Amino acid sequence: MNAHAGAPKTRSIRSLPLKEWGEADRNGWQAACRPGQRLTRGGAASHLAPVTQADLANRYGLYLDFLYRSGKLDLTADAGALVRPESIAAFIVELQNRVSSVTVSRTIYKVRRAAECIAPSCNFAWLAEIGKDLVLLERPKDEFDRVVLTERLVEAGLTLIGEADADIHGLPLGRALLVRNGLMVALLALDPIRLKNFAALEIENTFVRIERAWWIVLHDTKSGRPDHRPVPTFLTSFIERYLDVYRPIMLGYSASHEARSERCNRSTRAAETTSALWIGRRGGPLSYGAVERVVTETTRMTLGVPVNPHRFRTADATSAAFHAPRSPHLASALLQHSDRRTTEEHYSRASSLSVARDFAKLVREL
Repeated sequence: MNAHAGAPKTRSIRSLPLKEWGEADRNGWQAACRPGQRLTRGGAASHLAPVTQADLANRYGLYLDFLYRSGKLDLTADAGALVRPESIAAFIVELQNRVSSVTVSRTIYKVRRAAECIAPSCNFAWLAEIGKDLVLLERPKDEFDRVVLTERLVEAGLTLIGEADADIHGLPLGRALLVRNGLMVALLALDPIRLKNFAALEIENTFVRIERAWWIVLHDTKSGRPDHRPVPTFLTSFIERYLDVYRPIMLGYSASHEARSERCNRSTRAAETTSALWIGRRGGPLSYGAVERVVTETTRMTLGVPVNPHRFRTADATSAAFHAPRSPHLASALLQHSDRRTTEEHYSRASSLSVARDFAKLVREL
């Protein structure tokens, strides 16, 4: 790809991948992400988690794509030189026409962070000031009607398992999928790890049996700290029934499926050695996106409210604040938040709920 300055280009919006950036920007970003070695310091972005680096690159790629579609992308420009006030102003206008005010603010903040890493010698204070103005314009959506406490999520998951397990006339594969879905909801509600880690759980690796209990053992987390947490023992029987009875069905081991065609046997043979905890209907591990869809649709079906995996963390933070108001750091420890301010909004919401509950109790007594 050569320089793209000229007439505006018509195509769908995307994030320009790193290989299509200008050479100076690409080299600047790669240098920023280069880790330190021995006595050599790493780049400006080397201390960031890989997921954060990817997010910053994605937002910067969105900005470059806007320039491409506007006919203003100059691939010969110096590192960071494309981040100019007039281009940023036009980019903000486009964002405001298609995304929320919060997304606009966060996108511009991340474009600035990426630009500072790519061209550390450039002064982007002007963009920081624009970012402050955009923060004042943020109008987060009211999501009160989507707040679901942890106990409801756990109850929904275990109820689904019980119903599927009791349906002896149902198809084995259908029952297995429902049991898996119910266990995913209950386990994630009780151990609200991030979706990346939850989707990648592996038996005897990150999902381990220690004596009579199961543990989630993570080394690669967003916070950079190991995360070892026990699974509540009342889930043990549900986990073991899933592992002993229903997971093998999805892997193609079930005796009731011995008559399946040779083609189906070949399709599952590659999955027979997988250690992935979450298995799909075709016998392979569920992907990140598939796990997200399953959890969201399962809560929609059981609760009438779609709760995506990230909302489980919100639910746990709110539940911790609601049920344990005297333990203000419980939620931050549970979710591994390094900044306790992240959980303050949940404590504020829970305080309002608690006050309303106490007032209703007083009215009943009167």
